Amino acid sequence: MPSEIELSRSHGSIASFASFDGTSISCRRPGSGPPVVTVHGSGGGLHSWQPVAEHVADRFELWTPARRAYAPSGPGRSPKRFADEVGDLEALIAEIGRPVHLVGMSYGATVALHAAAAGLPVRSLVLWERPLYAAGEELTPVLTEFEELIANGDRRRAERLLAERVARVPVALLDSMDAGEPADGEPDEAPGWRGDLASMAADSPDVERWSTVTAPTLLRRGADTWQPMPAALERLATALPRVTRTAFPGQLHFAPSTIPRAVAEEIPRFLPRP
Repeated sequence: MPSEIELSRSHGSIASFASFDGTSISCRRPGSGPPVVTVHGSGGGLHSWQPVAEHVADRFELWTPARRAYAPSGPGRSPKRFADEVGDLEALIAEIGRPVHLVGMSYGATVALHAAAAGLPVRSLVLWERPLYAAGEELTPVLTEFEELIANGDRRRAERLLAERVARVPVALLDSMDAGEPADGEPDEAPGWRGDLASMAADSPDVERWSTVTAPTLLRRGADTWQPMPAALERLATALPRVTRTAFPGQLHFAPSTIPRAVAEEIPRFLPRP
């Protein structure tokens, strides 16, 4: 009998597979061509790369998983570590059966770097604004406060805490974006955020370790994204041995959602063809 992954190759439906520890990981698979695996950021899911995927599915076989702890994938073990998500990617690549290009957004870009550094069969990396500075024990009190706010049912303040203390979004920008209380029926992303925070708190801010990543890497950012993101990306660029940089004029961290066609067009320009 064909596996769910095999069925998704022909039907493009949501499929799932068991990762190294038995965690169920769900993914979509649109398109055909060289395999590209997208890794979404914090507070994301199956939908995160969809706006971009629509513009490149005619050239690539896209695999768009929901990371562990983000529905409909399973919760995985706790506390989560980056090694767990590297294991998930390793299991997915084994299902695909050939080396892949990895495209990571924000936190997902960090996962992609860990995967490449671990020696997974990665042909190239396309990374969108990896939050290089969001790592280490300084995030432990943020995780504690986040858990307290979620336990008290204060989801709005919990999300604001993450934006201010982890993403370091300027307060004025946050105020202009404030959409009020989360609407009923919105997916509960607290388990995913909790796992991501635990991974970041246990990680290292050391940049030089990424010098072992030899895959060709495209670093992309919005030209108007707030500090310290641009400075952090510049430090990463100095550590990577094979790096290309590009910036999107007039854009912030959210460009993959606001200008998906322009973001998508950079992918086939960079990725090596067979």
